Amino acid sequence: QVQLVESGGGLVQVGGSLRLSCAAAGRTFDKRTMGWFRQAPGKGREFVAGINRAASSTYYADSVEGRFTISRDNAKNTLYLQMNSLEPDDTATYYCASRGNDYVSRRPLDYTDWGLGTQVTVSS
Repeated sequence: QVQLVESGGGLVQVGGSLRLSCAAAGRTFDKRTMGWFRQAPGKGREFVAGINRAASSTYYADSVEGRFTISRDNAKNTLYLQMNSLEPDDTATYYCASRGNDYVSRRPLDYTDWGLGTQVTVSS
């Protein structure tokens, strides 16, 4: 298992940017496929972006394609999410998650390790 801790959330105006980080504890980070999910009040947890072990493949939800960029630094055991052109609908708690298979899934149930989340609020 991998312990995950998100950081970098906050309050930002429409059109602004934030960079989320997810620090992973353990020596198996480079063997984990990683994903970012988000959950707004009253809604289910939804896939935002995913990246495979070697960072050779990335995937995005249609709603964030072209605005968000997922990346990872395996030497630093850290996952990132660069969020640009933020919109009010991006307001949510953002979670990072990991899974052992080298395949990015969009289903939350396919991920075995989760952080506690970081809040992102976009004000209009």
